Amino acid sequence: MPSAKLDRLLRAGIGILTIVLVYVIYAAIHERVVIAGDSAPDFTITADNGQTVSVPGFKGKLLVLNFWASWCAPCVQEEPSLSQFAQQFADKGVVVLAVSVDREQRAYSAFLQKYRPQFLTARDNKLHENFGTFMYPETYFIDANGKVLKKIAEAADFSDPQLVQYVNSLL
Repeated sequence: MPSAKLDRLLRAGIGILTIVLVYVIYAAIHERVVIAGDSAPDFTITADNGQTVSVPGFKGKLLVLNFWASWCAPCVQEEPSLSQFAQQFADKGVVVLAVSVDREQRAYSAFLQKYRPQFLTARDNKLHENFGTFMYPETYFIDANGKVLKKIAEAADFSDPQLVQYVNSLL
């Protein structure tokens, strides 16, 4: 008798695990990943300086949206060139917003204090999911109509002449 009861429990457990597996596969297949040519998901976020950034229609400017984390070595490496880029294009209609996915406020604050980025920063744990971003850094160039013009799914050198030329061609 105990063997029959154990058999039923095992079958029920396998059935539940099968249902969960099917759901996970379904969710993964239908996950939205934003690429160049797509419309950026609508969002509104308040940067650390109090400025509100929203998409679409970011006041006629080009939005460079960068997802990063303080524990991400490539994110740390690209910060200086991203700061330089933000300063270079600030008066030309380009706004850089870097959204940290750090869970801990302390790590996020320590990064900002150490590197003093020269662009808008915010910390949010959900926005990156709307873009299908789960590897960092990842950067999106979004026009005033909310269209993603370019996506860089790795660390970038924002002082690269080709990238600078590309951005200049958009202005």
